[in-house]
Amino acid sequence: MAETLRELGEHIARKLGSAVTGFKVEYGELTVLAEAAHIVRVLEFVRDDAECNFVCFIDICGVDYPDREKRFDVVYHLLAPYKNRRIRVKVETDEDTAVPSVISVFPAANWYERETFDLYGVLFSNHPDLRRILTDYGFAGHPLRKDFPLTGYVEVRWDDLAKRVVYEPVKLTQEFRAFDYLSPWEATEYVLPGDEKAKP
Repeated sequence: MAETLRELGEHIARKLGSAVTGFKVEYGELTVLAEAAHIVRVLEFVRDDAECNFVCFIDICGVDYPDREKRFDVVYHLLAPYKNRRIRVKVETDEDTAVPSVISVFPAANWYERETFDLYGVLFSNHPDLRRILTDYGFAGHPLRKDFPLTGYVEVRWDDLAKRVVYEPVKLTQEFRAFDYLSPWEATEYVLPGDEKAKP
């Protein structure tokens, strides 16, 4: 199987030239590394080429590497049902450089591009409706970025006096603390019913 995937990767790299920067076969899966500016051409080729035939679009996801200059990977997963093969196509981008939208190739990419924009802040050029899809109106930041605070920036609650939902800065009612995960009754001086069964 690995040899077949390697041959497929060589075929894709040979046909697409500079649009593909490399490929690898790991854990029984083929990953093609592509230039972000050529992603539409790459996906059209792997969809239409008879050797590839990746006609089934699975999803798009983002990955954040904050220490890299191009901190985001945008990863496309495709399936060739007639050949029972999967492929992963990766492109790299930064916070300011838009990746071309692939809706013209796979219309189902609409939702996933919006989701990647919402959760990571990755921009997609030529997208017909690039706006948030999972977070609330006025949400600050992108929650799947590694530098997004665990508590978020604001909290939401119902205000009985105002009779509406209000947004406020996060107030932690209890500081983070170290948990020792010991049984809560181990430090007590009294014996709880049933404890005698646990002792050897």
